[in-house]
Amino acid sequence: MLPDLPADEIFEEVVVTPRGAYVPLPDLRVVERPGWLQLVTPSLKDGGLNEIAFAALDERHADAVIDVALAEYRALGVRFRWAVGPGSAPADLAERLERRGLERGWTRGMARSTGGFSAEVDPAVGVEEVGATTLEAFTRVMAEGWGVDPGPLARVNEAALAAEGGRHRLYLARLGGEPAATAAYVAFPRSAYLLGGVVLPRFRGRGLYRALVGARLADARARGLALATSHAREETSAPLLETMGFETVCRFPVFHG
Repeated sequence: MLPDLPADEIFEEVVVTPRGAYVPLPDLRVVERPGWLQLVTPSLKDGGLNEIAFAALDERHADAVIDVALAEYRALGVRFRWAVGPGSAPADLAERLERRGLERGWTRGMARSTGGFSAEVDPAVGVEEVGATTLEAFTRVMAEGWGVDPGPLARVNEAALAAEGGRHRLYLARLGGEPAATAAYVAFPRSAYLLGGVVLPRFRGRGLYRALVGARLADARARGLALATSHAREETSAPLLETMGFETVCRFPVFHG
């Protein structure tokens, strides 16, 4: 189900391009230098926009750099994550993070063509693109699904809608008219990065997740984007995406603290 693109281009879109998917909040600080990309957002205590997205460290100084980064997040009292994706260094970076008490999970970098997707679902399921009038419902469902405070999340979603270029697209799915699931994607020049999918437990098994995938693929295809990508948690969304034609391009650990 992958589009007819060179393998190295697909790999770049799956691994590197999503690092730029962040929303420009007023207190977001992006720390970028060769071999390093870090996001720091003090206002988001429950997670999101606090992460080491890439780290290729000199082995001689790795421990000192790790300790400084972890100390900053812990001093802010925020939940954060550290992705140890392809190209990360040193070779034992994951083990160094684990020794410092961070919890390891597994993520798959996945991809498929935006075309040839069937989104036939229960007629009671409806999907709409989110605007100003539906942003509150979108935020409420997302906050409940992720178990976080809706206040800070609302600011992120407002900033996403207002971001220059309209590259952040938000979607709300309803079942019988009741808000039930959310998802989003970021339109990059060569690919659509799918993220943020969550279905409230009481609505699962009715095709909402599939409907949200279909809506995003259709919108991306209409924009002329042939490739859709996602970083999917191995224990939750990755198996679902696999049934929808997404292929695993890479697999890597993500640590949470």
